[in-house]
Amino acid sequence: MAATTSTTPAVSFSLPSPPHRQGAPRRRAPFLLRAASTAAPPSPDLSIQLSPRASPPASTNGAATALGRPVAASFARDRAEDLQAEARAMARAAGATVYSPELLASRYGSRPFKVALRAAEVLSKLASFGVKVLLDERRGESSSERRRARAVELRSILTRLGPAFVKIGQGLSTRPDLCPVEYLEELAELQDSLPTFPDEDAFACIERELGFTLDSIYSAISPSPIAAASLGQVYKAKLKYSGKLVAVKVQRPGIEDAIGLDFYLLRGLGFLINKYVDIVTSDVVALMDEFARRVFQELNYVQEGQNARRFKKLYADKQDVLVPDIFWDYTSAKVLTMEWIEGVKLNQQAAIESQGLKVLDLVNIGIQCSLRQLLEYGYFHADPHPGNILATPEGKLAFLDFGMMSETPEDARVAIIGHVVHLVNRDYEAMARDYYALDFLEPDVDVSPIVPALKNFFDDALNATVSELNFKTIVDGLGAVLYQYPFNVPAYYALILRSLTVLEGLALYADPDFKVLAASYPYFAKRLLTDPNPYLRDALVELLFKDGRFRWNRLENLLVQGRQDREFAAKDALQPVLKLLLGPDGEELRVLVVKEAVRVTEAITIGTLIDSYNAAPAFLKPLISSGNPAGPFKFSEAEQEQMLELRDQVFRVWGLLRSSNNFDPSLLQPIVQVLQEPEARVLGSRVAGGVTQRLAARLLQQLLRIPSPGSS
Repeated sequence: MAATTSTTPAVSFSLPSPPHRQGAPRRRAPFLLRAASTAAPPSPDLSIQLSPRASPPASTNGAATALGRPVAASFARDRAEDLQAEARAMARAAGATVYSPELLASRYGSRPFKVALRAAEVLSKLASFGVKVLLDERRGESSSERRRARAVELRSILTRLGPAFVKIGQGLSTRPDLCPVEYLEELAELQDSLPTFPDEDAFACIERELGFTLDSIYSAISPSPIAAASLGQVYKAKLKYSGKLVAVKVQRPGIEDAIGLDFYLLRGLGFLINKYVDIVTSDVVALMDEFARRVFQELNYVQEGQNARRFKKLYADKQDVLVPDIFWDYTSAKVLTMEWIEGVKLNQQAAIESQGLKVLDLVNIGIQCSLRQLLEYGYFHADPHPGNILATPEGKLAFLDFGMMSETPEDARVAIIGHVVHLVNRDYEAMARDYYALDFLEPDVDVSPIVPALKNFFDDALNATVSELNFKTIVDGLGAVLYQYPFNVPAYYALILRSLTVLEGLALYADPDFKVLAASYPYFAKRLLTDPNPYLRDALVELLFKDGRFRWNRLENLLVQGRQDREFAAKDALQPVLKLLLGPDGEELRVLVVKEAVRVTEAITIGTLIDSYNAAPAFLKPLISSGNPAGPFKFSEAEQEQMLELRDQVFRVWGLLRSSNNFDPSLLQPIVQVLQEPEARVLGSRVAGGVTQRLAARLLQQLLRIPSPGSS
């Protein structure tokens, strides 16, 4: 979160222990501290200075090192104390509610009047708004001012309907391809500009949850929230014992009951859809249960802190990703205290560029980060809206909210990458089979009827290259297929779609022509070239050896793209394929490699002869060609161009490998060792024999002047 400068004077007073609150009334200063400001100058002094009171134990977790401890305390001791602090936080959150359908049934099943009132409220507000928009369209009243008014009305409706509907609005606010700009701007206010609840309630919650008075925890705290989200609101404070600036998130009163009632209604709607709407083949109730389970997890701030710790560990070696520390001694089920981060929301392009940063650079960091979350670590941030991602003045991407996280099964991670390869190859039968690994289909479902549907959509969509497709195009196209056949979309996949569509929406703010798939290519290329996973190695072979012919242009493109990934290593791009080639299951591949090696050797040899002849002095050329004006080679011009192009492609690929940052001739030593194995010697003999036969045939052809096939 970012802070802005202000001339508002500080207010000093003391807060005695609850319940008897005394002292001057708090004065709101709405512009004193703001999240996601247009700049990130040094933070101003906090408005409320707290007088000394009885103190809680010194915090020992995160960056909050207690006073009096030696600076060079051992890492092991710090870690042990941090775990103890986390255990105390878990004890404070022991009574947190865990979602279950039975929980909703017990709470609201016996309260039909309350449920009916809520259902009537939701339907009346949304239906009324929908009728107004429809009438505007029919009357031709579609001016910017009218759309702005309707957008303000929708934001107000979603806000009044509560957190579940606020989250729907948050998702829409990042989709410029779905909503007019007026709606985007207004719905963006739902990110962190929601109505606040009374500060007195928030401060009482902090004291009640942590068991200490406010002034014994903080030396200063902002008088009003610097951000208000769907589930809580955030204050900026300074810890008393460390002087560290922190963000303190406090949960909204009564939020659990409000969300529970809405999910009870939505779950009932899911039952009706499952029973009466045939075009929806997914289990809507199961999807709703999964979403509700994750929202209830968001209500447990200790769980969110643990998510943040795990996420930070995964990205400890990433210099361009920042994850705040958690202060466990000041965290409970309803209060979360984390490191304060200065930054700007990712959809504030002017503010970001004023700091010398580029929005698209930051978006690319976010995409690469998300790809690693989804496909490498398998643990991903499922709610990356602009209020949860900040650009720091140093050009880092800071993740703030870790309430909604999810995991991708390992089999699904490699299946998704393989699915992209099959899409590039237009191998729709393989794409259909991928849905088994993705857990979309039961093993006994016949995929043959699905193949024509995939072909019909993608053959039309792939008139452009795959990189030119936007993510929404693929989602919509696959969605049409999903509705026609017995697919069951897993909950993790729905969250992946949410995460990637939100990121694409953020990118479209900066560049309407931005393509997420094109930006994802470096990561996919690096994984395909270097990952030893057998599934991915097979996918790489399918990509390179299409129709029995090696595609050098694809290998060249993979290397060009893969080198853009910071973690690409030339040595890793060589060895997995060699091991596959020389392994016990590589006979089919060895046959293809022998044919290609012969073809490449011929192209290099004859290409060199052609270059030598072309470089010879003019007076020597008739002697070399025996006076033949067409030259010494009985090849068609097209055949010569093909051989020269093949040779040049091979040289370009070798050049890309040699020019890699981490390339060193000594890296080839393991390859030499592999080539000394018996299988490699046999393969070399087959290549040498094939080359000898091919060159002998070419020589005989030249001596006898036999036209080559296709020559004129």
